[in-house]
Amino acid sequence: MTDGFPNKPRILRGAFVEFGLSVPPLTVVFQFNPVQLTRSHALTYGFPGVPAPGDAPAAVPQRTLRQVRGEFSDLLELQREQLVNVQDQTIAFDLRLDATDRLDDRDPVTEQFGVGPQISTLELMVYPKEESLLGRGVDALLGKRDGFSFARSPNPPLVLFVFGRKRVLPVNITAMNITETEFSADLNPVRATVSVNLTVIEGDNVPYLYSRAMVEAMSALNVAEATAAADVVVPG
Repeated sequence: MTDGFPNKPRILRGAFVEFGLSVPPLTVVFQFNPVQLTRSHALTYGFPGVPAPGDAPAAVPQRTLRQVRGEFSDLLELQREQLVNVQDQTIAFDLRLDATDRLDDRDPVTEQFGVGPQISTLELMVYPKEESLLGRGVDALLGKRDGFSFARSPNPPLVLFVFGRKRVLPVNITAMNITETEFSADLNPVRATVSVNLTVIEGDNVPYLYSRAMVEAMSALNVAEATAAADVVVPG
């Protein structure tokens, strides 16, 4: 069946996917992509030997960051001396869950539980793996082999935030607010909004390096802006 638009591009959907094997496997493909993402970096600047803003005051008064910057008349020299601490990137967005279409299709799981399975999977992504009752049951049945366990350790799941082909980011979910807005006769949620806050796990791991390479490649494609800089007035 076609919608009458044969050249319509395929729209990819974002997802949360647990990294590694576990029971139960944790994957949530977004029913609706977020309308917007908020991405933030916190940065602090300083100089060697100069206390950063917010540090406890020293016994001997020291120069402030503003005072040290004021001593430089050469911006290139200031750049060589100035230090920066870039905090991990944070991401925030809302996920909308709606069982209407699946109820119209008479999906048996949705008829019984609404959007409960998706909400439950999102919730499990923030709990330590050792609290998984199902994982512990599989361990008890199969036994641990070579130290491997389905109910691994007190550590939380490691989650990949997949948002298109250029962003595959390992993240920690730092906040999750669930608002259930409509219910079935059995009081199962059929509509909900889940607000999530993520912290990107930056470093030498493969998913992050891949996503960082995509950022740098796209920046290189912005070379056209270099010619447009001729139209910008910069004091000599």
